[in-house]
Amino acid sequence: MKNIIPSYVRVPLIFAAVFAGMEYFIDSGEKPAFIEYPMVSVFLFVFLFLLIAIEIVISAVDKVTYQLLSEEQKKQLKEAQELPFTESAFYKNIMKKLTRSKAIEQEADVMLDHNYDGIKELDNVLPPWWVYLFYGTLIFAAVYLIRFHIVGDYTQKEEYEMAMLDAQKEHEEYLKNAPDLVNLDNVELMKDAASIADGKRIFTENNCASCHKENLEGNIGPNLTDAYWINGGGIKNIFKVISEGSQKNTVMAPWKEVIKPTDIQKLASYIISLQGSNPANAKAPEGELWVEEGAAVEAKKITDEVTKVTDSIVAE
Repeated sequence: MKNIIPSYVRVPLIFAAVFAGMEYFIDSGEKPAFIEYPMVSVFLFVFLFLLIAIEIVISAVDKVTYQLLSEEQKKQLKEAQELPFTESAFYKNIMKKLTRSKAIEQEADVMLDHNYDGIKELDNVLPPWWVYLFYGTLIFAAVYLIRFHIVGDYTQKEEYEMAMLDAQKEHEEYLKNAPDLVNLDNVELMKDAASIADGKRIFTENNCASCHKENLEGNIGPNLTDAYWINGGGIKNIFKVISEGSQKNTVMAPWKEVIKPTDIQKLASYIISLQGSNPANAKAPEGELWVEEGAAVEAKKITDEVTKVTDSIVAE
């Protein structure tokens, strides 16, 4: 592969492919992805330098290996390479500029006098690619310092808040087209004014008043404002009855095919919001008295306290 496409062509192609992938897979709005997400671009530039470094190391290893070959082996290798791009003048010039190190044959020119246990050092210059990468980090640090600590472009807190706003907008857009995920297990009582108003609208649009009247005082169906319920009160029981109908009162048909679950949740919350409203001409209670589990526990505690106080007074 490296003999067909040289590294000075191969590496930029890989880099371009990564940038193209960013633009294709990342939704960055009107701005290009590498501008919208500068840190990703910085990472990719570092990645490019690493690729170049790897290519240089591989090339150096190839050169060393080539020098260790016998003349016959070198001849055979050259004959096997039909497209010897690595021997081109252009490639050699690029590699020379990026490495600027002495060839194996010239090691004596940069050999230091220092000798330790038979090991000698070469006084080769730092590889230019490494120096360029170091200069790049200095430039990045200077730009970062000016942008965020002198000019005061934006803080990490502001960046976080902007990201959260964008995420919230995306979430709202998702919910508009997302499948309805509300069910009997996760339905919750909604108390905000907007949801209650939606619940009232759903009640009106589906002609629920024909059975329960406008103020839920009851007509054919039971009064929904008192504490007595045929199928049990609370958000879960009301949600279930609206969705699946009532086996104890066949007049109440299932509405799950007509009203989606999130709207049933709002409708049930609207009904609960009118508990204790005592409308005029309310229908007589039907069913059994319903007390929320938490309220029943609290009521029992109060009753027990009253009993204790009463008993202590009687004992005295």
